[in-house]
Amino acid sequence: MTHAKRLQSLMLGLTMTAASIPAWAAETAAGTYGAATGGTGGPVPGQMNLQPPATQIASQIYDLHTWMMVVCLVIFVAVFGVMFYSIFKHRKSVGHKPATFHESTAVEIAWTVVPFLIVIGMALPATRTVVGMKDTSNPDITIKATGMQWKWGYDYLAGDGQGISFLSNLKTPRAQVGAPGFAPTEARGDNYLMEVDNEVVVPVNKKIRIVTTANDVIHAWSIPAFGVKQDAIPGFVRDTWFKAEHTGTYRGYCSELCGKEHAFMPIVVKVVTDAEYKTWVDGKKKEMAALADDPTKTWTIDELKTRGEKVYTANCVVCHQATGKGVPNAFAPLDGSAVVNGPRADQIHVLLNGQKSGKYPAEMPAWKQLSDTDIAAVITYTRNSWSNKAAENIVQPAEVMAARK
Repeated sequence: MTHAKRLQSLMLGLTMTAASIPAWAAETAAGTYGAATGGTGGPVPGQMNLQPPATQIASQIYDLHTWMMVVCLVIFVAVFGVMFYSIFKHRKSVGHKPATFHESTAVEIAWTVVPFLIVIGMALPATRTVVGMKDTSNPDITIKATGMQWKWGYDYLAGDGQGISFLSNLKTPRAQVGAPGFAPTEARGDNYLMEVDNEVVVPVNKKIRIVTTANDVIHAWSIPAFGVKQDAIPGFVRDTWFKAEHTGTYRGYCSELCGKEHAFMPIVVKVVTDAEYKTWVDGKKKEMAALADDPTKTWTIDELKTRGEKVYTANCVVCHQATGKGVPNAFAPLDGSAVVNGPRADQIHVLLNGQKSGKYPAEMPAWKQLSDTDIAAVITYTRNSWSNKAAENIVQPAEVMAARK
Protein backbone atom coordinates (compact mmCIF):
# COMPACT_ATOMS: atom_id res chain seq x y z
CA MET A 1 0.00 0.00 0.00
CA THR A 2 2.85 2.37 0.78
CA HIS A 3 4.34 2.05 -2.69
CA ALA A 4 0.91 2.44 -4.28
CA LYS A 5 0.35 5.69 -2.39
CA ARG A 6 3.82 6.90 -3.34
CA LEU A 7 3.33 6.23 -7.03
CA GLN A 8 -0.14 7.75 -7.08
CA SER A 9 1.16 10.91 -5.43
CA LEU A 10 4.04 11.35 -7.86
CA MET A 11 2.16 10.44 -11.06
CA LEU A 12 -0.75 12.45 -12.39
CA GLY A 13 -2.68 9.26 -13.15
CA LEU A 14 -2.64 6.01 -15.03
CA THR A 15 -6.08 5.39 -16.53
CA MET A 16 -9.04 7.66 -17.18
CA THR A 17 -12.41 7.45 -18.91
CA ALA A 18 -14.66 10.18 -20.21
CA ALA A 19 -17.32 9.24 -17.67
CA SER A 20 -15.05 10.27 -14.78
CA ILE A 21 -15.49 14.00 -15.41
CA PRO A 22 -19.25 14.05 -14.83
CA ALA A 23 -18.73 11.83 -11.78
CA TRP A 24 -16.23 14.27 -10.27
CA ALA A 25 -18.50 17.22 -11.10
CA ALA A 26 -21.38 15.51 -9.34
CA GLU A 27 -19.20 14.90 -6.28
CA THR A 28 -18.15 18.53 -6.13
CA ALA A 29 -21.69 19.82 -6.62
CA ALA A 30 -22.85 17.54 -3.81
CA GLY A 31 -20.18 18.92 -1.49
CA THR A 32 -18.30 15.62 -1.22
CA TYR A 33 -14.95 16.91 -2.48
CA GLY A 34 -13.16 16.04 0.75
CA ALA A 35 -14.63 12.55 0.78
CA ALA A 36 -13.31 11.95 -2.74
CA THR A 37 -9.75 12.09 -1.40
CA GLY A 38 -10.42 10.33 1.86
CA GLY A 39 -10.08 13.67 3.64
CA THR A 40 -6.31 13.67 3.03
CA GLY A 41 -6.04 15.89 -0.05
CA GLY A 42 -3.85 13.20 -1.57
CA PRO A 43 -3.96 9.69 -3.01
CA VAL A 44 -6.38 7.13 -1.62
CA PRO A 45 -6.29 3.31 -1.67
CA GLY A 46 -7.46 1.82 -4.97
CA GLN A 47 -7.38 5.18 -6.77
CA MET A 48 -6.92 4.80 -10.53
CA ASN A 49 -7.71 8.33 -11.62
CA LEU A 50 -6.12 11.72 -11.23
CA GLN A 51 -6.64 13.32 -7.84
CA PRO A 52 -9.74 15.56 -7.84
CA PRO A 53 -8.49 18.97 -9.03
CA ALA A 54 -8.43 21.85 -6.56
CA THR A 55 -7.36 24.57 -9.04
CA GLN A 56 -8.40 25.67 -12.52
CA ILE A 57 -5.06 24.56 -13.96
CA ALA A 58 -5.48 21.11 -12.41
CA SER A 59 -9.00 20.94 -13.88
CA GLN A 60 -7.61 21.78 -17.32
CA ILE A 61 -4.95 19.08 -16.95
CA TYR A 62 -7.70 16.66 -15.88
CA ASP A 63 -9.79 17.54 -18.96
CA LEU A 64 -6.75 17.35 -21.27
CA HIS A 65 -5.88 13.91 -19.99
CA THR A 66 -9.43 12.75 -20.63
CA TRP A 67 -9.46 14.30 -24.10
CA MET A 68 -6.13 12.68 -25.04
CA MET A 69 -7.33 9.30 -23.80
CA VAL A 70 -10.57 9.60 -25.78
CA VAL A 71 -8.66 10.57 -28.95
CA CYS A 72 -6.27 7.65 -28.51
CA LEU A 73 -9.16 5.28 -27.86
CA VAL A 74 -11.02 6.43 -30.99
CA ILE A 75 -7.89 6.06 -33.12
CA PHE A 76 -7.22 2.61 -31.66
CA VAL A 77 -10.76 1.39 -32.29
CA ALA A 78 -10.91 2.89 -35.80
CA VAL A 79 -7.54 1.62 -36.99
CA PHE A 80 -7.73 -1.85 -35.51
CA GLY A 81 -11.45 -2.14 -36.33
CA VAL A 82 -10.81 -1.50 -40.02
CA MET A 83 -7.77 -3.75 -39.98
CA PHE A 84 -9.50 -6.71 -38.35
CA TYR A 85 -12.64 -6.22 -40.47
CA SER A 86 -10.52 -6.25 -43.63
CA ILE A 87 -8.59 -9.33 -42.54
CA PHE A 88 -11.77 -11.22 -41.72
CA LYS A 89 -14.01 -10.05 -44.58
CA HIS A 90 -11.43 -10.28 -47.36
CA ARG A 91 -9.59 -13.43 -46.35
CA LYS A 92 -8.30 -15.81 -48.99
CA SER A 93 -10.42 -18.73 -47.73
CA VAL A 94 -13.63 -17.10 -48.99
CA GLY A 95 -12.23 -16.46 -52.46
CA HIS A 96 -10.82 -12.93 -52.22
CA LYS A 97 -7.68 -12.10 -54.18
CA PRO A 98 -5.14 -9.40 -53.21
CA ALA A 99 -5.47 -6.00 -54.86
CA THR A 100 -2.85 -4.97 -57.38
CA PHE A 101 -2.87 -1.16 -56.96
CA HIS A 102 0.30 0.50 -55.64
CA GLU A 103 -0.76 3.95 -54.52
CA SER A 104 -3.79 6.16 -53.99
CA THR A 105 -3.59 9.93 -53.98
CA ALA A 106 -6.79 10.20 -51.96
CA VAL A 107 -5.51 7.82 -49.27
CA GLU A 108 -2.14 9.60 -49.00
CA ILE A 109 -3.88 12.97 -48.63
CA ALA A 110 -6.21 11.53 -46.01
CA TRP A 111 -3.47 10.00 -43.85
CA THR A 112 -1.59 13.31 -43.95
CA VAL A 113 -4.47 15.68 -43.29
CA VAL A 114 -6.32 13.67 -40.64
CA PRO A 115 -3.29 13.22 -38.30
CA PHE A 116 -2.49 16.92 -38.78
CA LEU A 117 -6.00 17.88 -37.69
CA ILE A 118 -5.75 15.50 -34.71
CA VAL A 119 -2.47 17.06 -33.61
CA ILE A 120 -3.94 20.57 -33.88
CA GLY A 121 -6.97 19.48 -31.89
CA MET A 122 -4.70 18.21 -29.13
CA ALA A 123 -2.08 20.98 -29.25
CA LEU A 124 -4.38 24.02 -29.01
CA PRO A 125 -5.94 23.24 -25.61
CA ALA A 126 -2.58 21.94 -24.32
CA THR A 127 -0.86 25.19 -25.31
CA ARG A 128 -3.52 27.23 -23.56
CA THR A 129 -2.96 25.25 -20.36
CA VAL A 130 0.84 25.44 -20.53
CA VAL A 131 0.73 29.21 -21.06
CA GLY A 132 -1.61 29.51 -18.07
CA MET A 133 0.74 27.41 -15.93
CA LYS A 134 3.60 29.81 -16.65
CA ASP A 135 1.70 33.02 -15.86
CA THR A 136 2.97 33.88 -12.36
CA SER A 137 2.15 37.60 -12.65
CA ASN A 138 0.21 39.56 -10.02
CA PRO A 139 0.34 37.07 -7.14
CA ASP A 140 -1.37 37.79 -3.84
CA ILE A 141 1.34 35.98 -1.86
CA THR A 142 4.86 34.91 -2.86
CA ILE A 143 6.55 32.03 -1.04
CA LYS A 144 10.09 30.75 -1.62
CA ALA A 145 10.45 26.98 -1.32
CA THR A 146 14.03 25.81 -0.85
CA GLY A 147 14.73 22.12 -1.28
CA MET A 148 17.42 20.58 0.85
CA GLN A 149 18.45 17.07 1.81
CA TRP A 150 15.89 16.12 2.99
CA LYS A 151 13.38 18.77 3.96
CA TRP A 152 11.86 22.00 2.66
CA GLY A 153 12.51 25.54 3.82
CA TYR A 154 9.79 28.16 3.30
CA ASP A 155 10.08 31.96 3.29
CA TYR A 156 7.03 34.19 2.79
CA LEU A 157 8.54 36.91 0.59
CA ALA A 158 5.57 39.14 -0.25
CA GLY A 159 1.93 39.60 0.64
CA ASP A 160 0.16 38.95 3.91
CA GLY A 161 2.52 36.88 6.03
CA GLN A 162 5.71 38.46 4.68
CA GLY A 163 8.66 37.68 6.93
CA ILE A 164 7.45 34.26 8.05
CA SER A 165 9.99 31.47 7.55
CA PHE A 166 10.31 27.92 8.77
CA LEU A 167 11.62 24.46 7.96
CA SER A 168 9.25 21.63 7.10
CA ASN A 169 10.37 18.11 8.08
CA LEU A 170 8.80 14.68 7.77
CA LYS A 171 6.60 14.11 10.80
CA THR A 172 6.14 10.35 10.46
CA PRO A 173 8.13 8.71 13.29
CA ARG A 174 11.08 6.60 12.22
CA ALA A 175 9.60 3.77 14.28
CA GLN A 176 6.83 3.56 11.63
CA VAL A 177 9.35 3.48 8.79
CA GLY A 178 11.60 0.73 10.11
CA ALA A 179 15.13 0.07 8.92
CA PRO A 180 16.59 -2.09 6.12
CA GLY A 181 15.94 -5.68 7.14
CA PHE A 182 13.79 -4.70 10.11
CA ALA A 183 10.03 -4.29 10.40
CA PRO A 184 8.54 -1.05 11.78
CA THR A 185 7.87 -1.08 15.50
CA GLU A 186 4.81 1.18 15.34
CA ALA A 187 1.59 0.93 13.34
CA ARG A 188 1.59 3.19 10.30
CA GLY A 189 -0.93 6.04 10.25
CA ASP A 190 -3.27 7.14 7.47
CA ASN A 191 -0.83 9.84 6.34
CA TYR A 192 2.29 7.70 6.53
CA LEU A 193 5.18 9.54 4.82
CA MET A 194 2.75 12.31 3.81
CA GLU A 195 2.82 14.46 6.99
CA VAL A 196 5.10 17.26 8.12
CA ASP A 197 5.76 19.18 11.31
CA ASN A 198 5.22 22.59 9.65
CA GLU A 199 2.60 22.89 6.91
CA VAL A 200 2.52 25.65 4.31
CA VAL A 201 -0.63 27.66 5.07
CA VAL A 202 -2.31 29.80 2.39
CA PRO A 203 -5.74 31.46 1.99
CA VAL A 204 -8.35 30.04 -0.37
CA ASN A 205 -9.03 31.76 -3.72
CA LYS A 206 -5.74 33.70 -3.61
CA LYS A 207 -3.01 33.46 -6.24
CA ILE A 208 0.06 31.96 -4.59
CA ARG A 209 3.40 32.23 -6.39
CA ILE A 210 5.97 29.60 -5.40
CA VAL A 211 9.60 30.49 -6.08
CA THR A 212 11.75 27.35 -6.04
CA THR A 213 15.47 26.83 -5.53
CA ALA A 214 17.71 24.35 -3.72
CA ASN A 215 20.87 24.47 -1.67
CA ASP A 216 22.36 21.06 -2.54
CA VAL A 217 20.91 18.90 -5.35
CA ILE A 218 17.90 19.09 -7.67
CA HIS A 219 14.54 18.69 -5.94
CA ALA A 220 11.01 19.30 -7.25
CA TRP A 221 8.02 20.93 -5.54
CA SER A 222 4.88 19.06 -6.52
CA ILE A 223 1.22 19.01 -5.45
CA PRO A 224 -0.82 16.83 -7.87
CA ALA A 225 -4.20 18.26 -6.79
CA PHE A 226 -2.95 21.75 -7.77
CA GLY A 227 -1.49 20.60 -11.09
CA VAL A 228 1.87 21.92 -9.95
CA LYS A 229 5.35 20.46 -10.38
CA GLN A 230 8.41 22.72 -10.51
CA ASP A 231 12.06 21.73 -10.26
CA ALA A 232 14.16 23.35 -7.52
CA ILE A 233 17.71 23.67 -8.87
CA PRO A 234 20.78 24.90 -6.94
CA GLY A 235 21.89 28.29 -8.23
CA PHE A 236 18.67 28.86 -10.20
CA VAL A 237 15.34 30.44 -9.36
CA ARG A 238 12.22 28.94 -10.93
CA ASP A 239 8.59 29.75 -10.19
CA THR A 240 5.09 28.35 -10.45
CA TRP A 241 1.70 29.22 -8.99
CA PHE A 242 -1.64 27.92 -7.83
CA LYS A 243 -4.99 29.29 -6.73
CA ALA A 244 -6.81 26.75 -4.60
CA GLU A 245 -10.58 26.82 -4.95
CA HIS A 246 -11.29 24.56 -1.97
CA THR A 247 -10.15 24.66 1.64
CA GLY A 248 -8.44 21.54 2.89
CA THR A 249 -5.06 19.88 3.26
CA TYR A 250 -3.19 18.88 0.09
CA ARG A 251 -0.21 16.59 -0.06
CA GLY A 252 2.66 16.00 -2.45
CA TYR A 253 6.31 15.02 -2.55
CA CYS A 254 9.66 16.04 -3.85
CA SER A 255 9.41 14.36 -7.25
CA GLU A 256 13.05 14.40 -8.33
CA LEU A 257 15.33 11.61 -7.15
CA CYS A 258 17.45 13.64 -4.72
CA GLY A 259 19.23 11.03 -2.59
CA LYS A 260 18.75 8.21 -0.09
CA GLU A 261 16.01 10.06 1.85
CA HIS A 262 14.13 11.14 -1.28
CA ALA A 263 10.99 9.31 -0.13
CA PHE A 264 10.98 11.20 3.15
CA MET A 265 10.50 14.86 2.15
CA PRO A 266 6.76 15.37 1.64
CA ILE A 267 5.02 18.66 0.90
CA VAL A 268 1.84 19.63 2.72
CA VAL A 269 -0.22 22.74 1.94
CA LYS A 270 -3.13 23.72 4.14
CA VAL A 271 -5.69 25.96 2.41
CA VAL A 272 -7.81 27.96 4.87
CA THR A 273 -10.30 30.83 4.89
CA ASP A 274 -9.10 34.44 4.98
CA ALA A 275 -9.98 34.77 8.66
CA GLU A 276 -8.14 31.53 9.55
CA TYR A 277 -5.13 32.67 7.54
CA LYS A 278 -4.89 35.99 9.38
CA THR A 279 -5.08 34.13 12.69
CA TRP A 280 -2.30 31.79 11.55
CA VAL A 281 -0.10 34.69 10.42
CA ASP A 282 -0.49 36.48 13.74
CA GLY A 283 0.24 33.30 15.67
CA LYS A 284 3.24 32.38 13.52
CA LYS A 285 4.81 35.81 13.88
CA LYS A 286 4.36 35.70 17.66
CA GLU A 287 5.91 32.23 17.69
CA MET A 288 8.90 33.43 15.66
CA ALA A 289 9.35 36.44 17.95
CA ALA A 290 9.28 34.19 21.00
CA LEU A 291 11.90 31.88 19.50
CA ALA A 292 14.17 34.69 18.39
CA ASP A 293 17.34 34.79 20.46
CA ASP A 294 19.61 37.65 21.31
CA PRO A 295 22.78 36.79 19.35
CA THR A 296 24.87 38.74 21.86
CA LYS A 297 23.76 36.55 24.77
CA THR A 298 26.46 34.38 26.32
CA TRP A 299 25.30 30.80 26.80
CA THR A 300 26.69 28.14 29.09
CA ILE A 301 28.12 25.01 27.53
CA ASP A 302 25.35 22.86 29.00
CA GLU A 303 22.66 25.15 27.56
CA LEU A 304 24.27 24.99 24.12
CA LYS A 305 24.72 21.19 24.24
CA THR A 306 21.07 20.65 25.22
CA ARG A 307 19.81 22.87 22.42
CA GLY A 308 22.40 21.58 19.99
CA GLU A 309 21.26 17.99 20.46
CA LYS A 310 17.74 18.99 19.37
CA VAL A 311 19.09 20.87 16.32
CA TYR A 312 21.29 17.91 15.41
CA THR A 313 18.41 15.44 15.70
CA ALA A 314 16.15 17.58 13.51
CA ASN A 315 18.67 18.47 10.82
CA CYS A 316 21.84 16.38 10.86
CA VAL A 317 21.10 12.88 12.08
CA VAL A 318 19.85 11.60 8.70
CA CYS A 319 23.29 11.95 7.11
CA HIS A 320 25.72 11.86 10.01
CA GLN A 321 23.69 9.40 12.12
CA ALA A 322 22.90 9.60 15.84
CA THR A 323 26.27 8.02 16.58
CA GLY A 324 28.16 10.63 14.56
CA LYS A 325 29.67 7.84 12.45
CA GLY A 326 28.17 9.04 9.16
CA VAL A 327 27.43 6.62 6.30
CA PRO A 328 30.41 4.76 4.77
CA ASN A 329 31.28 5.97 1.28
CA ALA A 330 28.46 8.53 1.41
CA PHE A 331 28.43 10.95 4.36
CA ALA A 332 31.41 12.02 6.43
CA PRO A 333 31.60 11.02 10.12
CA LEU A 334 31.66 13.76 12.75
CA ASP A 335 33.01 11.48 15.45
CA GLY A 336 36.75 12.02 15.29
CA SER A 337 36.49 14.56 12.47
CA ALA A 338 39.45 16.87 12.01
CA VAL A 339 37.08 19.75 11.29
CA VAL A 340 35.00 19.15 14.43
CA ASN A 341 38.09 18.81 16.60
CA GLY A 342 39.95 21.66 14.89
CA PRO A 343 39.57 25.46 15.06
CA ARG A 344 35.95 26.44 15.61
CA ALA A 345 36.13 29.09 12.87
CA ASP A 346 36.59 26.32 10.29
CA GLN A 347 33.47 24.48 11.41
CA ILE A 348 31.45 27.70 11.46
CA HIS A 349 32.59 28.34 7.88
CA VAL A 350 31.47 24.84 6.80
CA LEU A 351 27.99 25.26 8.27
CA LEU A 352 27.51 28.71 6.75
CA ASN A 353 28.97 27.98 3.32
CA GLY A 354 28.92 24.22 2.82
CA GLN A 355 31.83 22.04 1.79
CA LYS A 356 32.83 19.69 -1.01
CA SER A 357 34.84 16.63 -0.09
CA GLY A 358 36.89 14.53 -2.45
CA LYS A 359 36.59 11.52 -0.15
CA TYR A 360 32.78 11.49 0.21
CA PRO A 361 30.45 11.93 -2.79
CA ALA A 362 27.76 13.75 -0.80
CA GLU A 363 28.33 17.49 -0.54
CA MET A 364 27.80 19.21 2.80
CA PRO A 365 25.18 21.92 2.08
CA ALA A 366 25.18 25.38 3.59
CA TRP A 367 22.94 25.82 6.64
CA LYS A 368 22.57 29.59 6.65
CA GLN A 369 18.85 29.20 7.22
CA LEU A 370 19.52 28.16 10.82
CA SER A 371 19.74 30.93 13.41
CA ASP A 372 23.06 32.03 14.87
CA THR A 373 22.13 30.38 18.15
CA ASP A 374 21.16 27.08 16.51
CA ILE A 375 24.44 26.93 14.56
CA ALA A 376 26.45 27.75 17.68
CA ALA A 377 24.53 25.13 19.63
CA VAL A 378 24.91 22.30 17.14
CA ILE A 379 28.64 23.00 16.72
CA THR A 380 29.09 22.97 20.48
CA TYR A 381 27.13 19.72 20.70
CA THR A 382 29.26 17.95 18.09
CA ARG A 383 32.50 19.17 19.68
CA ASN A 384 31.51 17.65 23.01
CA SER A 385 29.89 14.41 21.86
CA TRP A 386 30.99 10.87 21.12
CA SER A 387 34.80 10.66 21.27
CA ASN A 388 35.35 14.29 20.32
CA LYS A 389 37.40 16.39 22.71
CA ALA A 390 37.95 19.66 20.87
CA ALA A 391 40.22 22.21 22.52
CA GLU A 392 37.88 24.99 21.42
CA ASN A 393 34.80 23.22 22.72
CA ILE A 394 32.24 26.04 22.83
CA VAL A 395 30.91 28.45 20.19
CA GLN A 396 28.79 31.49 21.06
CA PRO A 397 26.08 32.92 18.72
CA ALA A 398 28.03 36.18 18.44
CA GLU A 399 30.85 34.31 16.66
CA VAL A 400 28.43 32.92 14.10
CA MET A 401 26.84 36.35 13.58
CA ALA A 402 30.29 37.86 12.96
CA ALA A 403 31.18 35.09 10.50
CA ARG A 404 28.08 35.83 8.40
CA LYS A 405 29.36 39.32 7.59
